[in-house]
Amino acid sequence: MTFKMSFSDEKIQQVWEKGTTVENYDKDKYRKDKCGAWMDREKYGDRNSMLGWEIDHIDPKGSDDLSNLRPLQWKNNVAKGEGRLECPVTADGNNNVERKE
Repeated sequence: MTFKMSFSDEKIQQVWEKGTTVENYDKDKYRKDKCGAWMDREKYGDRNSMLGWEIDHIDPKGSDDLSNLRPLQWKNNVAKGEGRLECPVTADGNNNVERKE
């Protein structure tokens, strides 16, 4: 399933650039989100991939201004919903893993 929001390609790229770069990894291809989960630039909106990511509104009631947007691995974004960031997905080495409750 692909989940795309109505952001321009330029805005998507600007949000992508807010992700955390990792030494020895291509910053144009891979970054990490606020939870430390891996994201693949080409997997924007892809909920079939553990590397898929979406654009999160830091303040859900806030605007679409870049200062209120950040990239999140899609399961982290879904888990947040209207609440606070919970981080069900983090990285273990080169792979994303789901935390067990």
